[in-house]
Amino acid sequence: MRIDVFTIFPELVEHFFDGSLLGRAKRSGSVDLRVHDIRSTAQGAHRSVDDAPFGGGPGMVLAPGPVFAIVESVQPPRPIYLLSPAGRRLDQAVVEDLCALEGFSLLCGRYEGVDERVVDHLIDGELSVGDVVLAGGEAAALVVVEAVVRLVPGVMGNEDSTLEESFSTGLLEYPHYTRPGSFRGWDVPEVLISGDHGRIARWRRAMALKQTLEKRPDLLDARGGLSSEEEALLAWLESGPAPGS
Repeated sequence: MRIDVFTIFPELVEHFFDGSLLGRAKRSGSVDLRVHDIRSTAQGAHRSVDDAPFGGGPGMVLAPGPVFAIVESVQPPRPIYLLSPAGRRLDQAVVEDLCALEGFSLLCGRYEGVDERVVDHLIDGELSVGDVVLAGGEAAALVVVEAVVRLVPGVMGNEDSTLEESFSTGLLEYPHYTRPGSFRGWDVPEVLISGDHGRIARWRRAMALKQTLEKRPDLLDARGGLSSEEEALLAWLESGPAPGS
C-alpha cells in the first residue's frame, strides 16, 4: 500500500512516520509512506501558499496554484482526500474501506481553509476525524494513516490483535489486566486466571457488552439494541459467573 500526504509542514508528518509502528512498517516495506511539501511548487521568493479571501474576512486561504502543482507533479495514488470537518466521519468501517485500497492520498488544509476550486476539481472526497476544529489537517492525517496502516497484513506483530479490539465488532473492547495479579489490594478477576478458555471468552464478550452499554450506548442503539443472547450474557455476568459456568 502507498499513502501520500500533502502538507506545508512535512517535518511534522515525517517525524511521526519514522517512529514506532509506522516506522517499522516503512522499513519492512509493508507500506510506502510519502510526504510532499506543498511549498516546493509555490512561486515567488517567499514561496507563499496562501492569500486573503475574496469578499473579505479573517484569516488566509490555501491557494489553488501550489496545491494543483504539487499533486500534478507527483501523480499520487487516488483517491485523494481533503482532511476537512465537512468530510465523511472516520470510523472503523471507513478505515477498513481505506485499507482495502492499493493506495490513497491525503491533503492537509491550513489557515481558514482551502480554495474551493481544489475541492471541486482536484480532490475525490473529504474525511473528518470528528466535530472539532484543528489548526490544520496534519494531526487528522496522522490519525487516518495510523488507523489504516495497522490493519495492513504483516504490520502488526500479532494479527489477532486487530480482531478483538474496540469497534471491530461494533462494541468497545473488554478490559485488560497484566501482572501483578494483585495491586494495592485490587485483584485481577478470577476468571482470567482460571485457565478455562471458554469461560474467559464468555467473560470477555460479556464485559465488552457491559462496557459498551455503560460508556457508548449509542453503539448498541446503532445496531438495534441487545439481542436476547446478549441480554442473557449480561445476566450471567451480573450473577457472578461461577467456575464451570
